[in-house]
Amino acid sequence: MAVPKKKTSKAKRSQRRAVWKRKAALQAEKALSLGKSVLTGRSKGFIYPTNEDEDEDEE
Repeated sequence: MAVPKKKTSKAKRSQRRAVWKRKAALQAEKALSLGKSVLTGRSKGFIYPTNEDEDEDEE
């Protein structure tokens, strides 16, 4: 027969939420940094099509 699980404490719940939010903040920071490097043209580990490649495909 099914037995109800124990209630999660507020401390554990808030700790789990804090970890989740910290991960999201780190990912957002990395994405912003990558975007800035792509716009400045200094990115080395990110490959994306440029206008020159698109012109060659059309001809």
